[in-house]
Formats: sequence, structure tokens, C-alpha cells
Amino acid sequence: MPPPPLSDISALYRAHAADVFRFAFHLCGERSDAEDITAETFARLLTSSSAVGAATVKGYLFAIARNVYLQRRRAESRHVPLDDTLHDPRHGPDARAGARDEIAAVVARLAALPPLDRAAFRMRVAGLSYEEIAEALDVSVVAARVKVHRARRMLAGIR
Repeated sequence: MPPPPLSDISALYRAHAADVFRFAFHLCGERSDAEDITAETFARLLTSSSAVGAATVKGYLFAIARNVYLQRRRAESRHVPLDDTLHDPRHGPDARAGARDEIAAVVARLAALPPLDRAAFRMRVAGLSYEEIAEALDVSVVAARVKVHRARRMLAGIR
């Protein structure tokens, strides 16, 4: 029986789809992959611009199916499976929200400090010595230490 003309793709599909599927199944061994390869084969035949002789249609379809299979294999070989045990070092949304809340609470406590205590604490955080803080605020060194200590306790939530 002579193959149907190339212009009738549905007749070509009915005549050769089972053979292409079997060929694809033997290549890949997976039913779903063979179905995909068969569909891709006929899609490529439909969009092909090269002329195919009616006597070579089946061989041409097998060549397309083989090329589709090989292209899939090449693409799959470039994919590296992810390890399920990989841990994302970034904090999750809950941790980030908690950190934002904690920062907001510390900023609020810092704003609630008396201005001299807040200034003393910020100077100490900036690396100034107690003597330098005392001189800048015009207080004694003991008072500078007390102000920094009070500020630390207040920021830690200890009254």
C-alpha cells in the first residue's frame, strides 16, 4: 500500500503513529516519553520545510523521532538533580518578620531613653571610652558608666 500524500497529515498520523510510537518506546523505555516524542515528531513533520518523498516518509519520521530523543537526552544530561538536604542559609519569612519586629522594639526602646542616656549609649557603641563620653556630656566618668548601663538594661527589656 503506498503511503498517503504529505499534504494529508491526519492520514500520515493514522498510518505511521503506531510505528513511530513503538520506535520511540524502544528508544526511551517510558510510555509518556514515547508519546511526547511521537507528538513532537509529527509536529516537526508538519512544520518542516524540506520535501520528503512518499516512499521515505516512515524512515523520515523515524529519523525525526530519533533526533527528538537525542535532543531530550542531551537536555536531560545538563540538568543536575538538587540534593534534598540542601539548606537555604537565608532566614525564612517568619524569621525575617520576627527580626523586623525585634528591631522595631529596640528602636522604640532606644527612642524612649532619656536623651543623655541615649547619647551615652550611642557614643559607647561608636567606640568611645567612658572618659571621652563623660567629657562630651559634661558628666563624671561614673555617671557616664551609669548612663550606658541604664541604656543597655532598658534596651534588653530589663527595668
